Amino acid sequence: MAESVVQHPLFRLSGQVALVTGAGSEHGIGFATARLLAELGCEVALAATTMRVHDRANALRERGHVARGYVADLTEAAAATNLVAQVLADTGRIDILVNNAGMAQQGQAEDFTPLAELDDAQWHASIARNLDTCYLVTRRVLPGMLARGHGRIVNVSSVTGPLVSNPGEAAYSAAKAGMVGLSRALALEVAGQGVTVNCVAPGWVATGSTTPEEAQAARHTPMGRAGTPDEMAAAIAFLAMPGAAYIQGELLVVDGANCLQERKG
Repeated sequence: MAESVVQHPLFRLSGQVALVTGAGSEHGIGFATARLLAELGCEVALAATTMRVHDRANALRERGHVARGYVADLTEAAAATNLVAQVLADTGRIDILVNNAGMAQQGQAEDFTPLAELDDAQWHASIARNLDTCYLVTRRVLPGMLARGHGRIVNVSSVTGPLVSNPGEAAYSAAKAGMVGLSRALALEVAGQGVTVNCVAPGWVATGSTTPEEAQAARHTPMGRAGTPDEMAAAIAFLAMPGAAYIQGELLVVDGANCLQERKG
């Protein structure tokens, strides 16, 4: 007879409440993260810009997890306020916040426009989608974490911006680098108060929105492939663990060593 597995206290998330933004896509990092956190014992709140988030929540409930879906455009301050208020009303608290919203919304692709041709509206839209969402939700969740003396904030940045970039991605790069700067400043503000703030920086990841050009680039990584949403989710979940309590203000790169190589094929 197989022995029962005892969950180690340093890696136990049972009974915690997690809010994951940008969790609408069935094949994205957000939903993979919500699914993993639910499997680890969390009650999960999934947020996205369209009604498809309810399909994601239903899929988790069908597997026996406690999950709720919320529709919100988190580039808007009022929507962020309402989302956090609704989650708190339904769950009582938020222990883990994963800011994954960004890159592209359904029906609104990320721009790849040279800066000399970029108009102000494109710039502001990318900053709002990739940086403002992080600030707006964090600002509204943080007071409750500080009041309870416990919280985990994991921001999904990117290698693009903090470490590397591509032509046509000035706004996206600025936003993702800004997310890291925000996280480091906040980490210093909350250090010693039971709240940690860290970033995960994915490289090439095979999601539902991967383009043929991105898939080709991923084949030139040292590992010869793109990462998976589940692999990104594992890094995010680790930073939410009790055992990660002394990791503060860090950027965890998950890119198959792609940033290490000078020649990329």
